[in-house]
Amino acid sequence: SQDTLSALAALAGERLRRSGDTLATAESCTGGWVAQSITAIAGSSEWFDRGFVTYSNEAKQEMLGVSPDTLARHGSVSEQTASEMAAGALEHSHAGFAVSITGVAGPTGGSRAKPVGTVCFGWARRADGSVRVETRRFEGNREAVRRQSVVHALQGVIEWLDAVLPAGG
Repeated sequence: SQDTLSALAALAGERLRRSGDTLATAESCTGGWVAQSITAIAGSSEWFDRGFVTYSNEAKQEMLGVSPDTLARHGSVSEQTASEMAAGALEHSHAGFAVSITGVAGPTGGSRAKPVGTVCFGWARRADGSVRVETRRFEGNREAVRRQSVVHALQGVIEWLDAVLPAGG
């Protein structure tokens, strides 16, 4: 529900505020929904730097520096592309953390290897240059796949910040 997204965005904001860091987003299939969820929270300017909506492969290359070779070899929906999107969002922003999403929301565009509902995520941290990637398969229609992707992206931000923040800080 919208309440879930609002709660997760607020929680991510609280963690980012505690860490003293800001977030950048790099979104493909979610079309800016993560950024929209975050900026719906009052005070998000304290912890949200910018969002990239890179729907086409050209946009991924031009705005985030995703390698044409990566796109040719692995495709736009791949952990390799998600990793480069997240790293590129940090490189082209002032944020300390970035999250990226690229997937097949449907109802068309899927393949046997990457069926509709396949979504790849990347989370990157400037402080140590680390990037974490993950692929998920979501069920449901286009709207459901996109919504679940936004939820998962925000949960990943929260989990990562929980792992790096001092306990009780």
